[in-house]
Amino acid sequence: MRFIDEVEFVAASGAGGDGCISFRREKYVPRGGPDGGDGGRGGSVIFEATTRRNTLSDYRRNRVYRARNGEPGSGRQMYGAAGEDLVLLLPVGTVLYDADTGELLADLDEDGARFVIPGGNGGLGNMHFKTATRQTPHYATEGKPGTELRIRAELKLLADVGLLGFPNAGKSTFLSRVSAARPKVADYPFTTLVPQLGVVELAPGESFVVADIPGLVEGAAEGVGLGHRFLKHVERCAVYVHLVAPDAPEGDPVTVRELLERELEAYDPELLERPQIVVLSKIDLLDEEARRRWIQALEASGESPVRAISAVTGEGMRELVRELYGYVQRGRDPGSDDGSAG
Repeated sequence: MRFIDEVEFVAASGAGGDGCISFRREKYVPRGGPDGGDGGRGGSVIFEATTRRNTLSDYRRNRVYRARNGEPGSGRQMYGAAGEDLVLLLPVGTVLYDADTGELLADLDEDGARFVIPGGNGGLGNMHFKTATRQTPHYATEGKPGTELRIRAELKLLADVGLLGFPNAGKSTFLSRVSAARPKVADYPFTTLVPQLGVVELAPGESFVVADIPGLVEGAAEGVGLGHRFLKHVERCAVYVHLVAPDAPEGDPVTVRELLERELEAYDPELLERPQIVVLSKIDLLDEEARRRWIQALEASGESPVRAISAVTGEGMRELVRELYGYVQRGRDPGSDDGSAG
């Protein structure tokens, strides 16, 4: 199934049924009063988040989704049937916007979260309008129209840790080593074309989700390359890992680190206020002197902690994973102690 993380479509709730104009006509009841029933309520459009979906691809083809209209009322004070609701199941993490105004409508960030476009109320039958001076009201009210909205749905993955890096920085290899995820891994840029999620399990009850975001390129926040399409998937993360490789074509590790921070800041400056860890990857390619030199240079170039790993040999991996889990715990419970021990 193709990964689709943004779609637009029209969602329209049903109109209410009209109220009925009717009078009781029975033998031996010459002056039967009004008995027109009310119209039924229009069906609602219900957006519901579920863990059973992981893409918006189901909504790529249809452009309009309409709930049923309510049925009109009838004589003998019979109410019209309500219109059937239309339930649209979306992946957890979907954000709904009014596509015309840009207004945020709902953030469906947990399983079962809902946003409802209510159907129109049914009209009133003429039985409601009888008074002492008006015994035979010949009018009823029409059902209220439904609400039509042009919806823009965006899926923002729910991950605890965001892996950021330029193409071929080693993100996919890292994810495949620490989780059961099996992203495509190869030695060329843009191997990862869609976000990849991996669950890292340290022990029973201790786990977190890592998102491998497709490789950025310089200018990604302004729409260059692939990364700009996926930066939104790191908005919810508790900590960001900046993977910088010694063999990066974009430049030396310090230059790459600065470029990554610049892209994150250009996309959303508030994201830089969250914890960041700079990770020198592929240290199996470096001798001891080169490792020491680049770690010192990275530490001098900013305030974020610097770590060094090799996803090939496993060096530094276990310690980094425990440290990330500590950040995730603090993000989930800001009042908790450091959860990295163990």
